[in-house]
Amino acid sequence: MTPSRRTFTLGAAALWLTSCGGTPGPALLPAEDPTLRPAPNPGWDAWVAAFRSRALASGISASVFDSAFARAGFLPGVVERDRKQTEFSRTLEDYLAITASEDKVATGRAELRANAGLLAEIEARYGVPARVTCAVWGMESNYGARRGAIPVISACSTLAYDGRRGAFFESQLLAALKILQRGDTTPERLVGSWAGAMGHTQFIPTTYQAYAVDFRGDGRRDIWSEDPTDALASAAAYLSRSGWQRGAPWGQEVVLPAGFNTALAGRGRRRSDWSSLGVRSATGGALPGGSAALLLPQGPNGPAFLAYPNFDVILRYNNSVNYGIGVGYLSDRLAGAGALRGRFPPDANGLTIDDRRDLQRRLSAAGFDTGGNDGVIGSKTEAAIRAYETRAGLPVTGRPSPELLARLR
Repeated sequence: MTPSRRTFTLGAAALWLTSCGGTPGPALLPAEDPTLRPAPNPGWDAWVAAFRSRALASGISASVFDSAFARAGFLPGVVERDRKQTEFSRTLEDYLAITASEDKVATGRAELRANAGLLAEIEARYGVPARVTCAVWGMESNYGARRGAIPVISACSTLAYDGRRGAFFESQLLAALKILQRGDTTPERLVGSWAGAMGHTQFIPTTYQAYAVDFRGDGRRDIWSEDPTDALASAAAYLSRSGWQRGAPWGQEVVLPAGFNTALAGRGRRRSDWSSLGVRSATGGALPGGSAALLLPQGPNGPAFLAYPNFDVILRYNNSVNYGIGVGYLSDRLAGAGALRGRFPPDANGLTIDDRRDLQRRLSAAGFDTGGNDGVIGSKTEAAIRAYETRAGLPVTGRPSPELLARLR
């Protein structure tokens, strides 16, 4: 959301989990992981004591501070997650297989119908289409199913004390205390991801402070409850204030003519004459007017997209081209559109996503659990391959290949 927002979404955490292979399960509760329970740490205690004076000097009352920290503590598991954090370089194909799977589309369509009245009100006020707000909800917390259960005061104070990004997390901690002081929620309900992203649409505290809204006017901006009203309205408000153009598209899949000059692609190469260059909508019909950039996220042999200014607004939420396409594509699917028309090329191992799904199914059927059959090769699938190779007396590589698939067939 903010420039530092990108790596702190629960959606990103879900992607990290799926790197192990398969679809992420229920959000981990602190009680289920001993490293997410407060642990004695005199250094953290001393840091909190020193921070207290800074917080009070910033306007936090002593009673709010003491109440917030009454049950807070140092969480070693949060530090472990921060230090092990990896920027996974997923292809768009793998990314969409995780974030816009058929199951996620079906769930999203049901949520879009169930919340149609609310989302229509939000759209009328902020100009962001209901399907886009719903897609952000799906990307960020799987429609509220993965909001996070880690106390934000503990998480942010642990990371502020740890120091790797101390100034950033101290600012998040101070903003979290201001949320409590305003009365939007209580310390017990102020929970989120290990990095402090909160609620249905995973706002970090500073972004919440700047953009969260009280849609029904009940005096609280509640993004944590089962009722997603304020969270969905806050996401739409954020996009609106970031420059969303009412009635304009985010982008669309397109088809390029033979021999097209792919040097024209890139986010910084916007133009309005794509039709005259032979670019066509993948679903037929005329291209929307206005300036757009051509995106080829997996090269000239994969799907192609035109990205309009609203695409850049989505990137304010998470500055990743894959995320922007993911939100836009998922929003189109929620509105009834079909899957992408363009085909992705085989991966570096020579396998298509259908091949990878078949490989996972056959490994699982042979007794080697891959954690799911989504076609995304993560550590769990690699472990299953190694176990199979060991039993079969093959060189142990953990690497998928056409030869391995042929052997399993």
